Amino acid sequence: MQVILLEVVEKLGAVGDVVDVKPGYARNFLLLKGKALRATQANLEYFRSKQAEIEARNHKSKAAAEIAAAKMDGASVVIVRNASDSGYLYGSVRPADIIAELAQQGHIVEKSQIRLQAPIRSIGNHNVGVVLFPGVIANIVARVCTAAERSGEETSTTSEQDAEGAIQ
Repeated sequence: MQVILLEVVEKLGAVGDVVDVKPGYARNFLLLKGKALRATQANLEYFRSKQAEIEARNHKSKAAAEIAAAKMDGASVVIVRNASDSGYLYGSVRPADIIAELAQQGHIVEKSQIRLQAPIRSIGNHNVGVVLFPGVIANIVARVCTAAERSGEETSTTSEQDAEGAIQ
């Protein structure tokens, strides 16, 4: 099935491209989400008449995504999990966990925007990509630790501040 893309779709094409996709993908995702139109003569004419408006809307979305990426890039989220003595988690860290921590910092993202390099199943720092717009990616760090490590970290930070206060 041929469709006309109304916005940039990752690994598929740019605004205005006429691409051939499987009918299920077109019906269940592209057409349903408003990312494309069926490639009929009437829709081609409609797209040509609205092309400048559609491209301006996409440019505005990209600019907003770049601003959000600049604010989010380098952010760090701390996720507390139970783990074995060897450092492996009982379960794994899901994108929903990362989204919840980002929301506490004021960054609103969707599950489909989180890109994990591999499932997070161990204690430590893990790089996570957040795709805010095709080609606009914010890199964040997910620090996975146990409750004991987290409370120890807060205690040591407080002790260091107390020590600095005593010196002055």
